[in-house]
Amino acid sequence: MQSYEKVVVMGGSWGGIQASLKILQGLPSGFALPVVLVLHRLRNTESELQHIYEKKVKLQVQEIDEKKPLLPGHVHLAPANYHVLVEKDKTFSLDVSDLENYSRPSIDVTFMSAADVMGKQLIGILLSGASRDGSVGLKYIHDKGGLTIVQDPAEAEVSTMPESAIKLIPGCSVMGLGRIQEFLLSIT
Repeated sequence: MQSYEKVVVMGGSWGGIQASLKILQGLPSGFALPVVLVLHRLRNTESELQHIYEKKVKLQVQEIDEKKPLLPGHVHLAPANYHVLVEKDKTFSLDVSDLENYSRPSIDVTFMSAADVMGKQLIGILLSGASRDGSVGLKYIHDKGGLTIVQDPAEAEVSTMPESAIKLIPGCSVMGLGRIQEFLLSIT
């Protein structure tokens, strides 16, 4: 299995698909880090989300499944109606416990789980969205020594999610999507 030093966790809701695509489209197929992407999705409907990402990004895209490992150069997409947890052995587990912030998958749940495993090696990115999901998880990443980035609310389709995170984490980095992409390219 390939090794990696850091993991990127990214979350968003309303406007998050477009925002994440703008970031991910500029990353090369050999991008050295795993990316875990948690987007709020309709719970009980089939989705073409994986296929949309496969067509638009150079990285491998796969919907997360039980016990699959984190892999560099992959976008691991949270499936509909499951919370995604990162285990100590850097594999995924899926959970159907209660909704968090009216959502399953919950960004907070994944961010906190990943921070427990990765600590300072975690990069958390919170994008556009109409809820406050992700803010507490991003603060948790910050408290565990990870790097926290929030999409500039001025360019977010819906600014509620980024603004909530900025209020909760005064020390987070606020960046436009192009700058987030440049930063990710610079660290590998």
